[in-house]
Amino acid sequence: MSSHAHDLSALRHSHAYVDAGARQRERALLAVVVLTLVTMVVELLAGWWTRSLALTADGWHMGTHALALGGALLAYRLSARASARRAVPGGDAGFAFGGWKIEVLAAYTSGLALAVVALWLAVDAVQALQAPRTIAYGEAAAVAAIGLAVNLVSAWLLARGAQGDAQTSAHGATDGHAHNHAHAHGHAHGHGHGHGHDHNFNAAYLHVLADALTSVLALVALAGGAWYGWAWLDPAVALVGALVIGQWAVGTLRGSARALVDATEDPALVQRLHELIETDGDVKLVDVHVWQVGTRAWCAALSVVADAPRPASEYRARLAELVQLRHVTVEVHRCHKEH
Repeated sequence: MSSHAHDLSALRHSHAYVDAGARQRERALLAVVVLTLVTMVVELLAGWWTRSLALTADGWHMGTHALALGGALLAYRLSARASARRAVPGGDAGFAFGGWKIEVLAAYTSGLALAVVALWLAVDAVQALQAPRTIAYGEAAAVAAIGLAVNLVSAWLLARGAQGDAQTSAHGATDGHAHNHAHAHGHAHGHGHGHGHDHNFNAAYLHVLADALTSVLALVALAGGAWYGWAWLDPAVALVGALVIGQWAVGTLRGSARALVDATEDPALVQRLHELIETDGDVKLVDVHVWQVGTRAWCAALSVVADAPRPASEYRARLAELVQLRHVTVEVHRCHKEH
């Protein structure tokens, strides 16, 4: 029996679905982590020099903040490493569609951290309402002002990173190119670009906003306490902050959890997919699975039935306008029902 070597080069392709703006968002997050760490060191040194407990406490608070943001940055690095291995033909198959879900898992963890912060604020506020505490208004206001300034700069850096991402997306991404191919077993694959959400980046941004919100509320409460003697205002605004942060936490947890369990299917995308496949009056789309594999990347597994079935590549070509579908598998069946 004769045999020959198969040329599989046209059938192999990358399964790394990293969007073009990911590097910009990662650099912005790195800048924020560095800024937070520098502020932490400065506050700890100043607290030690002046023996200010408020500065020392906020310095350690900045440390926990840097830890949360650093976790988001680490998730980017681990995801990129996993995607790079998966992109090499014959590479690590432990990550079937790259490492995007590492980022989503980090976002879910950040959501849990935000929920803990909200709960801690609420409990602390209730205790302060029941047993009012003596507050060093001037020292506390200085710490809150420092925290607000750092968080405003951090929010600006992250917003600029996201804005650069949007501009890159508008001009087209650079991490791949559109192509179609099919093989004899009835599979077709394609790459393109669409729009989506970076759960990891959004969670980090919410951490910064939550910290900025607590600083603003603290300044308002401290002003009211210092000028009018309203000691109750500090725990009262803390409760408001806990409610807002709690809502952000729920939103982060809901979005990231849905992505983790592949529940982010877009009904409009599925409907358009039906419309494009079923164009000739013969083929019927009988089974559809759509799931997200990247910030701007989706996969689809389709089963079609037709009296006169066409090659899988032809059905894949009908989906060319759905550039957010980066990997499409088409299973073709002939209808055996007698007419």
